[in-house]
Amino acid sequence: MKHEHIVVAMDESDCSTLALNEAIKLTQELKAKLHVIHVVDETIFNQVDEYVEFDWLWNAHREFGKKILEKAEDRLRSEKFDFATHLIELKPNEGRLAEKIVTAAQSLRADLLVIGTHGRKGFSRLFLGSVAEKVIRTATMPVLLVREQKT
Repeated sequence: MKHEHIVVAMDESDCSTLALNEAIKLTQELKAKLHVIHVVDETIFNQVDEYVEFDWLWNAHREFGKKILEKAEDRLRSEKFDFATHLIELKPNEGRLAEKIVTAAQSLRADLLVIGTHGRKGFSRLFLGSVAEKVIRTATMPVLLVREQKT
């Protein structure tokens, strides 16, 4: 199978940075195009108090997402392959984060999706849920999970 498009989903976590590093290696080896995505999740604001100015909060969240992608771009500029970054918005009526990641990867014609995972186990995993697990269950392309290193 030829991998022409690799998508890596980024957030602010260390495991996300590890996923980016792994995606870079694969992109170089496979001579693919790398797409870096960050999903701005508007659904987290459903619990926001009515006195909070939503537009300000939403814009701050978008700017934070842009900074994540700019940091990735800074890392990628020195590489010798094609890449693009994509800021994706998740509205309340558009499903969940994992679904949006998979949908974005599909629209970018991903042959491989790379995501970081904290590798939580037991009760914390049950309580917090796992975006990575939901991505694996719904993805139509191979998914590479990059686990955060335990110290």
